[in-house]
Amino acid sequence: MKTVHLQYIDNHLPKTDDPYLHLMSRDEVTKARNFHRTFPQYKETPLQDLKHMARHLGVGRIAVKDESWRFGLNSFKVLGGAYAMAKYLAREMGMEISDLPYSVLKSEEFRKKLGSAVFISATDGNHGRGVAWTARELGQRCIILMPKGTSQSRVDNIRALGAEVTVEDLNYDECVRKAASLAKEYRHGVIVQDTSWEGYEDIPLWIMQGYAVMADEASMQLGERPTHVFVQAGVGAMAGACIGYFASLYPDDPPKMIVVEPNKADCMFRGAKKGDGTKEIVTGEMDSIMAGLACGEPCEIGWDLFKNHATGFISADDLMTCRGMRMLAGNYIEDPHVISGESGAAAFGAFASIMLEDNLKDVREELGLGHDSRVLCFSTEGATDPVRWKKIVWEGVDY
Repeated sequence: MKTVHLQYIDNHLPKTDDPYLHLMSRDEVTKARNFHRTFPQYKETPLQDLKHMARHLGVGRIAVKDESWRFGLNSFKVLGGAYAMAKYLAREMGMEISDLPYSVLKSEEFRKKLGSAVFISATDGNHGRGVAWTARELGQRCIILMPKGTSQSRVDNIRALGAEVTVEDLNYDECVRKAASLAKEYRHGVIVQDTSWEGYEDIPLWIMQGYAVMADEASMQLGERPTHVFVQAGVGAMAGACIGYFASLYPDDPPKMIVVEPNKADCMFRGAKKGDGTKEIVTGEMDSIMAGLACGEPCEIGWDLFKNHATGFISADDLMTCRGMRMLAGNYIEDPHVISGESGAAAFGAFASIMLEDNLKDVREELGLGHDSRVLCFSTEGATDPVRWKKIVWEGVDY
C-alpha cells in the first residue's frame, strides 16, 4: 500500500455565538426520527463493532455506522431529503410535521389539497437518489441535475425512481446554482439542497436535522460516550449535523471531532488554515474519486458548527479512502464486514491511516488516540459505483 498523503490542522478558528447548536439537540432530532419511523421502510442501520480491527489499530473500540442498509438506498442521504420535503409540505399547508406522517403525505386526499409540487436538486448521486425516492413515495414530481463526470450507474439509479435526470456540463456547485434558478419556474417548485446560503437556510437546516438521526441512532447503539468522532464532509451538512449533535449531547465533555475531506475539495480545511473564521471556496474540477465529497462551497450552517465545535480538519488524497474501503471490506473474519463506497470509507480511512503510518505519529499523539480511545466513524454509503468499488477492492487499483 502506498503512503497516504494526509494533512491535519487543529481548529484555532475564532469561536462565536452558536445559533444552531440547540437545533441539533436530541429533542429536535427526535422529531425527525419520529417522522422517519412512520415510513414502513424505516429501520435502524447497524453499528458495526470491529473488535479485532480495534486491537490491530491500537484503540479500545472502533465502531462504524453502516449506512449501506438505509431504506434500501445504499446511503444515509434520504434521512435529510425526506424530512426536509415533509417539513416544506407541512409549512405549505400550515400544518405541523407531527400531523403529517407517511400515510397522510402519501394519501390522495393530501395531494388534492396541496396540488402538484416539484422537488429539484443537484447531486452527485446519493442525495438525488433520496430526493427522487421520497418524491416517488409521495407521488410528486422530481427533477435532478447531475455534474459532469457522474457515473452512468448513479444516473440510472435515480432515473429508475421516476425522476427527470440531466447530466450537466457543470461542476457540482454550478449545478446547485442552476437548480435554484430552475425551482423559481414552478408554483410549488422547491430546491432541496443540503448547502445553505443567505436567504436559503430553512431547508438545509431541516436536512441536517434529518441527517442527525444517523448520529442519534449511533449514540444509542454505542451505549457510551465516544472519545473520538471521525466524519467526512462535502458541503458540510452531514458532518455539521453529527458534530452539532454530539456537541449538544455532551456539552461539558464533547468527543474530539475530526472533519475529513478530499484534498481536491478541502474547503473546510483551507478555511480553518486561513484562520480568520471566514469561508474558503475551492473551484475547478475537484476530480476526487470521493465524488460525494467533491464540493467546493461550504454550507453556512455546517461551517458555523465546525468553527465552534470541530477539533480539527484533515485533507487527504484518494489513497486514504481506497485504504478504508479495502480494510472495511476485507476485515478480520471474526468482525462484521462493511461494504463502503469511495465517499463512505473516507472517515475510517483517515483514522486507520493515522494509526498505521509512522509519519502521522504526531497527529496520533496530538489527538490522544490510544488504547483507551473509543472511536466512532460513519460509513455513509455502500458500493454506489459498483464498477469502481470492484476495481479498488477486488483488483487493488489505486486512484
